[in-house]
Amino acid sequence: MPAQSVPIRDPAFPVRVLQQYLILLKQYPIITKSVTSGILSASGNLLSQALEYSRKSKENSPKKKINVLGPVHFGIYGLIITGPVSHYFYNLLEVLLPTTVSYCLAKRLLLERLIFAPAFLLLFYAVMNALEGKTLADLQNKLKASYWSSMKMNWKVWTPFQFININYVPVQFRVLFANLVALFWYAYLASVRK
Repeated sequence: MPAQSVPIRDPAFPVRVLQQYLILLKQYPIITKSVTSGILSASGNLLSQALEYSRKSKENSPKKKINVLGPVHFGIYGLIITGPVSHYFYNLLEVLLPTTVSYCLAKRLLLERLIFAPAFLLLFYAVMNALEGKTLADLQNKLKASYWSSMKMNWKVWTPFQFININYVPVQFRVLFANLVALFWYAYLASVRK
């Protein structure tokens, strides 16, 4: 009986995927970054729900079903807001604070952490509130309850990553780098917004 060959996982597949991503990034930078942001944002919400489900299983607490609208809302936010806004912000940083400017590393970080991050977090709360069909009063209550604690956590978690991102990651990969960190950040935000 002849031996059958067993298919071996193609080691070139990840390389081809990366090459295709780079082609799309070059040809359609905003769309590529937006779609990537949408997928990773939705994944972050799913991760949050999976972690909560797992935690409740260990505690023998009643478990909630997966909320399909959560990933949809986060995906829309990533697609419409995170991808394009981050693309333009990171490109603007290069124009406003090129490496020839003295102390550009510190200036970039301060601009991102003290101006962009608070505004972007506020935008997150406002857009999620609208996507969930909630009122302005709901938004005000949510901001009072969790904006400041989320902002402090943002400064703690994101500052080292953003320092690396805005100063050492090539500009075309900054949105992707931030999205990979955001995968876990959105999991955190989804949990504190409940």
